[in-house]
Amino acid sequence: MSNSQPEASPPETHWHPDRATPDNLLHTRTGADVSPEDIVLASGKDLTPNTLEWAKRKLAQEGPAALDKLLP
Repeated sequence: MSNSQPEASPPETHWHPDRATPDNLLHTRTGADVSPEDIVLASGKDLTPNTLEWAKRKLAQEGPAALDKLLP
């Protein structure tokens, strides 16, 4: 006899649009290199030649931690 209800999953493992994303699903980096474009977008600025130059300088000074400092 099959159960008519879907199997329940722990709420912290699945994201739902009506709820806040659990901490264990939030990530600041994918393990890939941080690019100047990542820095610009994380800062909320538009991608322009000036903001890309700013991001390149920031990455040169702070390394990948520059991205962590911009994200919550």
